[in-house]
Amino acid sequence: MKIATFNINGIKARFQALSDWLDEAQPDVALLQEIKSVDENFPREMFEDKGYQVETHGQKSFNGVAILSKLPLEDITRGLPGDDSDEQARWIEATVVGKQAIRLCGLYLPNGNPVELSADGTPVPGGKYAYKLGWMQRMQTRAEALLAEEIPFLMAGDYNIIPQAEDAKKPEAWRDDALFRPESRAAFRRLMNLGLTEAFRARNRAPGQYSFWDYQAGAWNRDNGIRIDHFLLSPQCADMLTDCQIDKQIRGREKPSDHVPVWVELDN
Repeated sequence: MKIATFNINGIKARFQALSDWLDEAQPDVALLQEIKSVDENFPREMFEDKGYQVETHGQKSFNGVAILSKLPLEDITRGLPGDDSDEQARWIEATVVGKQAIRLCGLYLPNGNPVELSADGTPVPGGKYAYKLGWMQRMQTRAEALLAEEIPFLMAGDYNIIPQAEDAKKPEAWRDDALFRPESRAAFRRLMNLGLTEAFRARNRAPGQYSFWDYQAGAWNRDNGIRIDHFLLSPQCADMLTDCQIDKQIRGREKPSDHVPVWVELDN
């Protein structure tokens, strides 16, 4: 089973690029972020014609997540539990049925910038950085609940987290950014310390592996990238892992997203 994550940075702007990549890569499941579309405007028929079941959790003009699946999806839920007042469309779940059922969690984690800190160095309540860290705590609570159920699951998407210095071409440039601050990285490590496996690093330890290049300042041409799109696998899901790769070449195509797809293959 091939499962991919891809921040497409707008379905309207990236429809052709996404369609071409799906035809080429043939993932069984694609978890999408930043569809930037309300549900009723998502071009689901175009993907249904390719054999995909389409489930979306959209929002006008920004955010929005989706699941495209050639395999049956069951028990679809939308929104990260833990805060009924959170209206941002950043989380979608479904169970995909292969040899074993796997719970899929597709996520678009908050960016968190600008970082607003109080005099004591703690995030300002109500600020974007506080929202990011609070969202990650809710995500950890959800991971703990799924682990308690002892079912195979994965959490994949745009985490907006640079886990380690080797995951950035110029880590010093990100020192004070919400993607690389110690609090963000510590929250990511707490997730992993629950017993989750970071799929890409389980298969590839080399530095210089990126999934995002900014549109500005020639970042792509200079390979000035960062790795922020991740798969975290439960122990049962990690046992199925056979490969995890980044489709870097997609970034050099016409009208690309600033992200590229990352995918895992599971023996399922």
